[in-house]
Amino acid sequence: MNTNGLRDLDLAGVRWELAETPTSGGVKTPMTTAPAATADTRPDVHAPRGVVPPSAPVVVDGTADAAGATDMASLGAAIAAFNHPLRPMATNVVCPHAAPNSCGLVIVTDIPGADDDASGRILSGGAGDLMDKMLAAIGLSRDNVSIVPLLFWRTPGGRSPTDEELKLARPFVDRALELLRPRVILTLGTAAAAQIAGARLPGAHGVAVPLDGGCVAMPIYHPNFLLLKPAAKRDVWTALQQVQNLLKTVEK
Repeated sequence: MNTNGLRDLDLAGVRWELAETPTSGGVKTPMTTAPAATADTRPDVHAPRGVVPPSAPVVVDGTADAAGATDMASLGAAIAAFNHPLRPMATNVVCPHAAPNSCGLVIVTDIPGADDDASGRILSGGAGDLMDKMLAAIGLSRDNVSIVPLLFWRTPGGRSPTDEELKLARPFVDRALELLRPRVILTLGTAAAAQIAGARLPGAHGVAVPLDGGCVAMPIYHPNFLLLKPAAKRDVWTALQQVQNLLKTVEK
């Protein structure tokens, strides 16, 4: 095992390579200020008459829509139709990924990143590649692990979501977890740890949190954090081994 900075780890026969820098997800990179657009400020220049700016979306409560979903397909349709205020600003809706052959593990992550927004697929790009390697290290893949984001639309510029934005999406998150019936929930990043496990990182990293119904949550760092701080991969590896053991022992 290479311990020089832990930039590359060989764990369970899987090489966790730090091949690229983060581009999306829970850890934000500093934003540069775009140059101001050149505008004609002469008092005799006006906007064209008859042009009406788009109105803000009317926010509705999605509780009934979420509760009416009987399976993950109908839940995805309800999410896509929901009039969330972030919806007009996102390129794609990023719905939960339901594993075709579930092992009982559900990953809850935070907001869609830029790659997710472009592809419509949760945990895409460099963060997704690293997540796939983490799963492979404990013998799992997206074929048997479901993934649920806290939000289904990317925030402008990838900023942190507001409490209200998270609250509006929460009925769909809760319904996804009800339908998926996880035995273990792996939370990625600070927001997911707080929202699902009531835990705070880094103190709660790798500490199992019992939830209602016999389910157990395991908070860990987001893959984007690991791309920035590769030394933290050692702690994540320890937590993933606990997840592997929990899946063997926790009953539905």
